[in-house]
Amino acid sequence: MNTFILFFDNLLQLSLEASPWLLLGLLIAGLMKAWVPTKILSQHLGHGNKAIIKAAFIGAPLPLCSCGVIPVATELRRSGASAPATAAFLVATPETGVDSVSVSYALLGPVLAIYRPVTAILSAIFTGMIVATSKESFTRVKSHNTHSELTTCCAKITTAVKAEAAEPSNSCCASKPTKPSHSVLSHSVIAKTLAGIRYSATQLIDDLVRWLLLGLLFATAVRTFVPTSFLLSYGSGLGAMLVMIALSIPMYICATASTPIAAGFIMAGISPGTALVFMMAGPATNISTLGVIKNEMGSSVLIKYLLGISISAISFGLLLDWGLVYFNIDISQQMQHSHQLIPFWFGLTCLGVLTFLAIKPLRKLLI
Repeated sequence: MNTFILFFDNLLQLSLEASPWLLLGLLIAGLMKAWVPTKILSQHLGHGNKAIIKAAFIGAPLPLCSCGVIPVATELRRSGASAPATAAFLVATPETGVDSVSVSYALLGPVLAIYRPVTAILSAIFTGMIVATSKESFTRVKSHNTHSELTTCCAKITTAVKAEAAEPSNSCCASKPTKPSHSVLSHSVIAKTLAGIRYSATQLIDDLVRWLLLGLLFATAVRTFVPTSFLLSYGSGLGAMLVMIALSIPMYICATASTPIAAGFIMAGISPGTALVFMMAGPATNISTLGVIKNEMGSSVLIKYLLGISISAISFGLLLDWGLVYFNIDISQQMQHSHQLIPFWFGLTCLGVLTFLAIKPLRKLLI
């Protein structure tokens, strides 16, 4: 009975942690759908090494966790981004961010605050390069990258636009276009924004909700049934890092929330390099992310995605441990106590909104 209660308590805690970031990711994806033309995404995040590097640098500062990045990366992929660029974005975004850097500085000290975002970007580029070795022949049949309703100037977005554009000479498709009135532009902006939000609150969340729920349940099982003492018994070294990789891959944890956990690992005796492996592999992988990657880009990309993250996390972890010994740096002296990151009431509100949107019969009452 106690285990049953602990399981649902952990499920609630994980859901409260994930919900605000997932809502933020859905909002960003919806606005991207409405306002960012697919031509721009295809141009900057298409094929080639430059696209991978751009995706890594674009994703690194974004304050999105491993659940929040899923809808954004899904929309990037469906809008024309290549599989390697999407993979780089999926690694860089949850592994670090402006929020996690500040928390890392407060809890882990300046060394890891600098080292962590650098390794996140480099591991994202490395993973993207590995994914690029796959033949990108996988094509999602259920494509959602049609922006005709949202981005073309000829779309009949609102009745106000149709009224103003009744005359051929006033149409945005006419040979001699006239400057639309302020009211028409205002209605167009509002309509496009609402259409994007509606897309993320209906179609996109329907595509992702099963994988998100499965990922949260699996992460809850790991948190409930895998004790911390199991990790601490391995200490440091390659063996400890391999165990950390194996446990981090299915786990849900965001970059910011992983920081105090990693600080606890270090204080309990795990090496900083092993804790870094947790902070890199944990946010960049979970069952939800892996399921979406397989669904959107295929099994070959999924395998190379995991390979890239594992190799880079272990390599940077070993390098960190070696560097700290060589330069005689004591990370534990730079650490402080952690604090609650997200207010309970805010997480509960976001969870309620997500639950409402995920249940179609309830959602259809308003949307």
